[in-house]
Amino acid sequence: MKSQTEHVQTVVIGGGQAGLSTGYFLARRGLPFVILDASERVGDAWRNRWDSLRLFTPARFDSLAGMPFPAPPHSFPTKDQMADYLESYAAHFNLPVRNGVKVDRLSRQGRRYLITAGDRRFEAEHVVVAMANYQVPKVPRFASELDRAIVQMHSRDYRNPRQLKEGGVLIVGAGNSGAEIGIELARSHRIWMAGRDTGHIPFRIGGLAARLFLQRLVFRIVFHRLLTIHTPMGRKARANIRGKGAPLIRTRPADLTAAGIERVAKIAGVRDGLPLLEDGRVLDVANVIWCTGFQPGFSWIHQPIFDENGRPKHEGGVVSGEPGLYFVGLPFIYAFSSSMIHGVGRDAARIVEMINDRARAAAGTMASAA
Repeated sequence: MKSQTEHVQTVVIGGGQAGLSTGYFLARRGLPFVILDASERVGDAWRNRWDSLRLFTPARFDSLAGMPFPAPPHSFPTKDQMADYLESYAAHFNLPVRNGVKVDRLSRQGRRYLITAGDRRFEAEHVVVAMANYQVPKVPRFASELDRAIVQMHSRDYRNPRQLKEGGVLIVGAGNSGAEIGIELARSHRIWMAGRDTGHIPFRIGGLAARLFLQRLVFRIVFHRLLTIHTPMGRKARANIRGKGAPLIRTRPADLTAAGIERVAKIAGVRDGLPLLEDGRVLDVANVIWCTGFQPGFSWIHQPIFDENGRPKHEGGVVSGEPGLYFVGLPFIYAFSSSMIHGVGRDAARIVEMINDRARAAAGTMASAA
């Protein structure tokens, strides 16, 4: 039996902080919408990360519009606190989130978009893809050539040190995830870290000077207002982030050294079942953790909107040539802060204003035709 198609003016795909922010502003405008999310509970994307994860930003910068984060302002919330906050946020504003609905296809039929999720079908004038591009783990092809006795996993699947064997650990990737996992594991394992230097914030993000002045300078001014797609320094930062990742925020290179982590050359392949570095060195390790990022994971979008690297082509989250299709939650949509909790709300508000303008224009056209 063919399923019925549900007509909704706006479909938001993704029920994390980006989707909930978009829903908040849609609700304030009185626009009809639904949020589709594959997780069983709001916040599961956070709950399912490694056990010791804390946000890289203090709680004072972790609130979504309309609801303060319930934690001391200078504390760094745990992943579970963030997950529970998002769940409370959705409930507090009565946002229409439908959990357990995984979208498997987005296409266009005439003037509307068709969204399918298993046997469910939705038709919408506007679609907001409110998802980060952290969907499909990226691991080099030669990973399969490692000795089967080596425990290897992507950072997405890492939870705690109990998953690893005794012996050395190679962490591939020196960004925020690799640094934080490396410091945790250094308490019980010898750690090597391969990967380019991504840069770092040159002060203690939790120190007194940061609390008094520097946190606000970095998060509210530099990341939020100066580094945008409309400034030369912002465009340069955007290109650098795409090329080598975001800088370390809470961890500094000196912290890695103090923890006993040895930085090594880039991994080049496998020799005799062991990791081979570019300098010819072979590491005899028992574990490998790939902190090598993700593929965008948007293969379910059947519209010609992607560049040669699989990234959606957009300007500030607005997809050119596809009226009614938008993105919120991707890195650097408008500013460095776009993928941070305190930055996603501004992007969502701007997109919702565009949806509201288009909806009003469409309503005016229909009224004139009548």
